[in-house]
Formats: sequence, C-alpha cells, structure tokens
Amino acid sequence: MGLERVFADGPAFVPYVAAGDPSYEESLEYVEALERGGADVIELGLPFSEPIAEGSTIQEAVVRSLEAGMTPDRYFEFVEDLDVDVPLVCMTYYNLVAQYTNDETGERGPRAFAERAAEVGIEGFVVVDLPAEEAGPLREACDEFGLDLVFIIAPTTKGDRLEQMREHVSGYVYVQARLGVTGAREDVSDQTEESLARVADWDVPKAVGFGIKTGEHAERIVAAGADGIIVGSALVDIIAAGADGEYPFTETAQRLESKARELKEGALAGAEKRAATEQSD
Repeated sequence: MGLERVFADGPAFVPYVAAGDPSYEESLEYVEALERGGADVIELGLPFSEPIAEGSTIQEAVVRSLEAGMTPDRYFEFVEDLDVDVPLVCMTYYNLVAQYTNDETGERGPRAFAERAAEVGIEGFVVVDLPAEEAGPLREACDEFGLDLVFIIAPTTKGDRLEQMREHVSGYVYVQARLGVTGAREDVSDQTEESLARVADWDVPKAVGFGIKTGEHAERIVAAGADGIIVGSALVDIIAAGADGEYPFTETAQRLESKARELKEGALAGAEKRAATEQSD
C-alpha cells in the first residue's frame, strides 16, 4: 500500500527537516522528537548546494547541514541510525540522484540511488526539480524497489504537465498552497482550495504545504479538503534558533515536539470540522 497507508485513518502530519542540521547527533534527536509529537511521515531533506525552491529559512538549514558534513552516503547512514517507526521520505534535488554512485557496484544514477535508499528504509522521494516528463528512469527504479514518487503541484501546474505528474505520482501528492519559495506565513493562502480542486479526482492522498505555521493554519487547510499537511519552515525556525544559542539542545527538541503536537492536533480538528460540515450538507 505504500505511503498512502498513513492517510487512511485521518489527516497526516508530514514535517520536513534537513538531515544533519545543525549537527548529526542533534538532528537525530530532532527527527525523533517530531515522531513523538505526532508525525505520520517525515520528509527528510538531503541537502543540495543550490536549493532553488527554498526560502531563506531552509536555505540556511541546508548550509548548516552541508557545513556539518552531510553527503548522500552520510545521509543514508543517518537514516540507518534513526530510531523512528514512521515512514521516511527523501526530499532532494535531481542532481544528487543522477550523480549518485554505489561504491560497491560502481552503478550510477537513479537506480543506484533508489536501491540504496530502499536498503536503509526510505519509502519514497520528493525530487523538487524533477520535471514529470523526465521522471521515467526514477519512476522505474522506484517501482523496482517498492518506493513511492511524490510530485509537487504548484498553483500554476496545469495541462499536459499536470497529467504527466498524475501518471507518475504515488504515495501522495504534495499540493503547493501558494506561489513562491518555501517559508512560514502568517496567513493561509486562498489558492489552497483551487489547487486541491485540480487534483480532486487523483487516486492518491493530497497533502498541502508551503506556509503552514500554526495549528490554526493546519485546521483550516484540512477543513478545506486536504488529506494532510506538510510543514517545514516553522520547524526549521526552531532548529535555527537553537543553533544560534537562543536555547539549549534539549529545549530545542522539546519545542519541536510541542510544535509538532500543535500542528497534528490542528489537522485533527480540521478533519472534525470538515466532517461536521459534510453531515450538515
């Protein structure tokens, strides 16, 4: 059933953090704190030196991770060292997938990357800059090793490109709530319902991301029809504050767990509100 299973019993909370930010050991604890707070799937960023789709918050997280020594091979070791029971999704850029080489076999490219990811327990990919029309090799590798391939649907994604994504997507679809780069916002985009409507008949769960910051935001997004919420910058902000010395490592983990719980509870409240509205109709 793949990643779709985590959406079966209610709205899923899908946090994002960059692996290794701000250090390997701290990051392990932060990911585990997110699970304790209610994460259903964790998008674990494999940092790339040119994160063009990211706002300043996640760009800075990528820099911290790279400076701390994160590489694709170190990333796979990181996944093996994690003590979590929820599915993990690798979020990265295609250059790292295409250039990856298995040192033991010498094989290079999407198949080698997918094989290694499956070995360590990754269940799917979000490849931010992979056009659907060029996704065939990675889709084939995912099929071979039982992995899902998640696509990001922007408010401007339409026509043939939207249909090509529909052909290749599995697990869930990442519905971008607004135009622009990632980053926490003070409001919820009014483009959310329109974006969800364009993929309403897709047979995969729809998770909405970009700009979700609070439990209230999560509630509104799920009430509007989302099957889950994806939150990155609001969590990375907490990690950044800890890295800057605003509070100690243990408090950073506690704050992440608390924010995760707030977001998960907001999503659940949104599902209740949507159910009540559907009953009244």
